Amino acid sequence: MKIVPIGLKAANEYVAAHHRHHKPVRGCKFCVSVENDSDECCGVAICGRPISRYLDNGTTLEITRVCTNGERNACSMLYGACVRAARALGYKKVITYTLVSETGASLKAANFINDGIAGGEIWTGARKKNNGVPAEKKTRWVFYIK
Repeated sequence: MKIVPIGLKAANEYVAAHHRHHKPVRGCKFCVSVENDSDECCGVAICGRPISRYLDNGTTLEITRVCTNGERNACSMLYGACVRAARALGYKKVITYTLVSETGASLKAANFINDGIAGGEIWTGARKKNNGVPAEKKTRWVFYIK
């Protein structure tokens, strides 16, 4: 497998077709994809500004979506590529979130640290809009860039 660049439109199309519980994103800083030896897209990662305004300090990058077709090691390859790109761009920290029911195995493989439970079950504020995300607490994962 190999990491290749991908545009937001194509990455969002992949997310719309394959993600278990999230919809496409509105914007990003950059996207990457992983392809198999037949040049077939096996997954995408979309990176942008932190959703939480408290974490949006200019040196923190959030991986807002990772979505794969289940190809072995694709998730951890995408997380590693995002960290390398963040390091090259001068970021100091990379964060992402999983549902508490998810193990985070790919994040552990990519050397992310479990930063604990973050936020509530629903992340839509007072509007309580149904955004299709399961009403479940999230785990924040962090990678500190040295």
